[in-house]
Amino acid sequence: MVRPLQAVAAVPAEPPPLPAPAAAADVRRAGLLVVIAAACTGFWLLPLPVEPLAHKALAVGAFMILAWMTQVLDHGIAGIIGCFLFWMLGVARFETAFSGFADTSAWFLFGALCFGMMAGQSGLARRLAYLVMRGVGHSYARLLLGLILSDFLLTAIVPSGIARVVIMAAVAMGLVDAFGVGPGSNIARGMFIILTYTATIFDKMLIAGASSITARGAIERFGQVNVFWSQWALAYLPCDILVMLVGWRLTLWMYPPEAATLPGGEDYLRRELRNMGPWSAREMRAATLMGLAIGLWVTDFVHHIPAPMIGLGIGLLAIMPRIGVLDTDDVRRINYLPIFFVAAAVSLSNVLAQTRALDVLTTTLFEWLQPHISTS
Repeated sequence: MVRPLQAVAAVPAEPPPLPAPAAAADVRRAGLLVVIAAACTGFWLLPLPVEPLAHKALAVGAFMILAWMTQVLDHGIAGIIGCFLFWMLGVARFETAFSGFADTSAWFLFGALCFGMMAGQSGLARRLAYLVMRGVGHSYARLLLGLILSDFLLTAIVPSGIARVVIMAAVAMGLVDAFGVGPGSNIARGMFIILTYTATIFDKMLIAGASSITARGAIERFGQVNVFWSQWALAYLPCDILVMLVGWRLTLWMYPPEAATLPGGEDYLRRELRNMGPWSAREMRAATLMGLAIGLWVTDFVHHIPAPMIGLGIGLLAIMPRIGVLDTDDVRRINYLPIFFVAAAVSLSNVLAQTRALDVLTTTLFEWLQPHISTS
């Protein structure tokens, strides 16, 4: 029989040591973080002809930007640290230092992340991808174009580029197997290169990903103009078409396929859709909610409902019992770090504007550019 004291003594256990490569990477990251902090502290202490508050804001802002550039910390964590430093060091009041969390951009992104999870978990995204490719054709060139079109159409409902790559990668791997070629074949290379490339492009051409949502918020805040989802999409449409066509033709030219046509042709795509079964109630609810959101976004120039309100509203509906597709456990699995990053980026811009550090940067930049752009 084990005595109580013995049992208590046996509970604590040392965590397993990190593998040597991971430990070395941690040491490098810690060293880089110290170097960045030391450089920003040195900038803080420099006797510059700048107002003290603006000087401090520039030092903390430099820390945030360097941490983001070097990825020494996750972007969201580095952003939260920067907001905390603004507050702790007296650069800005709490309301300003964390003002990005009260901005529509961060909560628009939360709604967009709910969209992505809804499309992925319901199976709607994968079904739509197969439907698009079945409509395009079954030759390799047409299937490649189908992958590009599917990625573009999914951008509106799966804003995360990583999530889209994961969804489309499963489809692409099935196609590679159906062609009877290996992972190192030109068919596989072409499919995966075009998927990863377009994933990084399309979420900027629709107000869907973190970068376009943040840019829209900045334009509205500093430019004092309303940016409609429909206007943004229409303005980028020529670029979308150009990128899709050029990327498609370049991939076909650089990676000529080993087989021109999918063995089994359309039967393979029909079989995959048949294996998914009929439309489930969850898929239909997801399609209804997303169709409602996209319909409201496309017509926002008529009703003038803000795009963030639509995104967050539909995202919250997706969590409601009996109406939505997600539950509380799904919400817990959402990665909130991109939201923290967007909020921190907005907070940084607000602090720089309030402390007039933005004016210092603008003046310095134009003074440096003036000799190069002078027409005299």
